[in-house]
Amino acid sequence: MATKQGKKDNRLSDKEAMHLAEITDVSPQQAKDLAEKHGKEKGAKEAKNFKAEG
Repeated sequence: MATKQGKKDNRLSDKEAMHLAEITDVSPQQAKDLAEKHGKEKGAKEAKNFKAEG
């Protein structure tokens, strides 16, 4: 079975997504999508930018 060595797990748990959604006014699904696309740390920054632009 192949492993994903060297690749970070950028998925957010439901709890993490809900927390990010509460502090940034994005939906939990949007928070998860941003984390998968940009990584957890940058995804949080993108969500805050999304809130500021909206």
